[in-house]
Amino acid sequence: MSAQSGGPPTDPDQDKPEDIVWQGKFITAKTRGRWEYVGRARGIRAAAIVAVEDGHVLLVEQYRIPLGQRCLEIPAGLIGDEDGKQGEAPEAAAARELEEETGYRADNIENLGEFYSSPGMVSECFTLLKATGLTKVSDGGGVDGEDIRVHRVEMAKLAEFVAEKRAEGCGIDVRLAMLLAPTFI
Repeated sequence: MSAQSGGPPTDPDQDKPEDIVWQGKFITAKTRGRWEYVGRARGIRAAAIVAVEDGHVLLVEQYRIPLGQRCLEIPAGLIGDEDGKQGEAPEAAAARELEEETGYRADNIENLGEFYSSPGMVSECFTLLKATGLTKVSDGGGVDGEDIRVHRVEMAKLAEFVAEKRAEGCGIDVRLAMLLAPTFI
């Protein structure tokens, strides 16, 4: 049975050993046969949050060193990356990150499953969570060293807002595509 018809994968490098080329505190560069890719170190995963309320979505904008520019994103952060947080549940990390980054607290956080951002280059998966019942409790903006700008955007005007940010030179995180999908089809 072929991989296309639901059978096992057929990549000639699938059974080759994985070699770690370099490992930092958060990122590991790896090879397996002819493939080069990166992943999170220490099994750390990420939580990405779609925070919606009253026809609006919360977005964050921050400078991203790998891009050399600011990037428009949904709120997100690492799960269990802090001392004493090993084994942290995605829902707990999402609640913490949402409040740190946006200043909003959610009454409800629903786990929507695990997703892969760029599976041909990065082994990282993230848990996508939906936050509702939002209450503003602070200004947000992240923790020390982060300069996060919070945007509460009307869903009906999201495509226009993203286009404006792109025209300003802002990078756009691929996860925004799921919110824009109706405008693409």
